Amino acid sequence: MKRLLICRHAKSSWKDLSLTDRDRPLNKRGKRDAPMMGKRLHRRGISPDAVITSPARRAAKTAGHLAKAVHFSTTHIQVVDSLYGASPSSIIELLRTVDDSLATVMVVGHNPECTMLANFLGGLHIDNVPTCGVVALDFHITHWQHVKKGEGKLVFYDYPKKDPAP
Repeated sequence: MKRLLICRHAKSSWKDLSLTDRDRPLNKRGKRDAPMMGKRLHRRGISPDAVITSPARRAAKTAGHLAKAVHFSTTHIQVVDSLYGASPSSIIELLRTVDDSLATVMVVGHNPECTMLANFLGGLHIDNVPTCGVVALDFHITHWQHVKKGEGKLVFYDYPKKDPAP
C-alpha cells in the first residue's frame, strides 16, 4: 500500500509586486492555515516518509509548516525544481522514481496541477483544491512505478475552510 498526499501551497502574498512568482511569501492567512492544516494531519495520524516540495517560497514554507506539525524533519524536505510549473504527468513521472521503501509521500505544489493530479489519479471530480488543501489517496501497489490513472482511493480531502474532522 502506498499513500500520496497532494498538498496545495497555502495562501500567498501579492503585496510586493517586485517579487518574482517563485519568491512570493505566504500571507497572513497562509501563515495561519499551514500550521493549522499540519495539526489536522497530525490528528489523522499522518506520518510521511518523504516530503517533496516545489522550490517556490510559498510552497517550501507550506511544506515546512506541515512537516513540523507531523514531526517530519524539515531538514529532510526534498526541494524538486521540476515541481514548479510541473504538469500532472511530470509529477506522476517523479512519483514513479520514489524509493519503494517509502509508503507515504507528501507532495506540496501548485494549482491547477494539484487539482488535476488528484482528479486524474483518484478518478475524482474536485473543482478546485483550495490553498493549503490536502487530498490523500491510497494505492494498492507495492511499487511507486505502478501509480496510474484512477487507481487512487480517496482517503480524505481537507482544506482550511472545511469543518475539521471530529
